[in-house]
Amino acid sequence: MTTHELKNFESLHSDFNKYWIPLTWFSNLAAQARQEGRVRDDIALRLLMDELNNYRAKCSLLFHYDWISIPLVYTQVVTIAVYSFFAFCVIGRQFLNPEKGYSSHRFDIYIPVFTLLQFFFYTGWLKLFLGGTAGSLAAMAIAFHGCYEAKVS
Repeated sequence: MTTHELKNFESLHSDFNKYWIPLTWFSNLAAQARQEGRVRDDIALRLLMDELNNYRAKCSLLFHYDWISIPLVYTQVVTIAVYSFFAFCVIGRQFLNPEKGYSSHRFDIYIPVFTLLQFFFYTGWLKLFLGGTAGSLAAMAIAFHGCYEAKVS
């Protein structure tokens, strides 16, 4: 974006996000390029406009995600879902009583390590995201990005 275009962009007033303004400029310039012969044919212009519309739709979707806030009820539902999942895990992952005489069953007492790991990770992530601290979210994003780059490299 040139400095002249930036001045034009900042001078326009809109009650909403102004992501669509450069897209309008692009569509006007593409139509002008077609008239001047810089774009070979209508099919090429159509492909350009289809890609622009795909990009615009994705920008619009992001704008709508930012526009609608998450209600407090959502956080309560997620909290209840996580804790009830682990309540069912505690009941469902218990060993069978050997006094009942189940066939092919041996006495099996163990510490459910993976259930405990699930509990710690899920509740940790729940507290992290429901806490909403910017530092914690930034640390998680940096950690995720580092893990992703390690896999790619």
